[in-house]
Amino acid sequence: MGNTIVSWVVISPASMSCTQSSRKAGFRMLWADAKKARRIKTNMWNHNIEFHQLPYREMEHLRQFRQDVTKCLFLGIISIPPFANYLVFLLMYLFPRQLLIRHFWTPKQQTDFLDIYHAFRKQSHPEIISYLEKVIPLISDTGLRWHLTDLCTKIQHGFHPAIRDILALRECFSNHPLGMNQLQAFHVKALSRAMLLTPYLPPPLLRHRLKTHTTVIHQLDQALAKLGIGQLTAEEVKSACYLRGLNSTHIGEDRCRTWLGEWLQISCSLKEAELSLLLHNVVLLSTNYLGTRR
Repeated sequence: MGNTIVSWVVISPASMSCTQSSRKAGFRMLWADAKKARRIKTNMWNHNIEFHQLPYREMEHLRQFRQDVTKCLFLGIISIPPFANYLVFLLMYLFPRQLLIRHFWTPKQQTDFLDIYHAFRKQSHPEIISYLEKVIPLISDTGLRWHLTDLCTKIQHGFHPAIRDILALRECFSNHPLGMNQLQAFHVKALSRAMLLTPYLPPPLLRHRLKTHTTVIHQLDQALAKLGIGQLTAEEVKSACYLRGLNSTHIGEDRCRTWLGEWLQISCSLKEAELSLLLHNVVLLSTNYLGTRR
């Protein structure tokens, strides 16, 4: 209640005018995105094209637009009751990170909010590494046990793992106990937080969502490999890195391109049955990348 009163006090005519201007610009960008998404979908229907067959930028546009629309649905639902639109505008002003999509954020808010979201997903990293250590005795192959132990130790001591260290575990993440269908419920919840997905769903549904999101990222990676990282703008590179687990908001473009190149080398080497390793790569490859030892 106290926070609400303070928020009402600080709302000035100037800030309201700025908010209205940002809102109009945001609606224009959202409308432009909607028209582009419609053109892409129409082309897919007319030419019988599947999502994974699209060029990288079209795939990424549809993925991001679906995410934005999903977030907008909540506002649409709570706006249905009479006079609720007044409450909605107040809630959007008080809780822009939770309720508004990126089009309606200021440049400062974009940086601040991405930092906050990354802090949320980073909280799950130690828990995920700890789980990997716990399942090591369940791995039958001696060599795989050694490789996973070595990888966990390196990460816990601040080392950024080499690509070969991660790819050496492909078989380990395609079968029990780390295959996608064998992951335990609490581990699935931690991975959901690392992917910025809600963990408050039944484990089977969480596992399905993780599979879907990881598959989409894998398809994006294959399309990006065909396009080439060098064809991406700085903004596209940073956005791609953030989606895959790296907080790119404070990292230089060259470092981001290097990291994304490492990610693609791993992703494009994996088969569908090994996508659990790609999912864990959100943690394994990003935890110690900036300012750490190799």
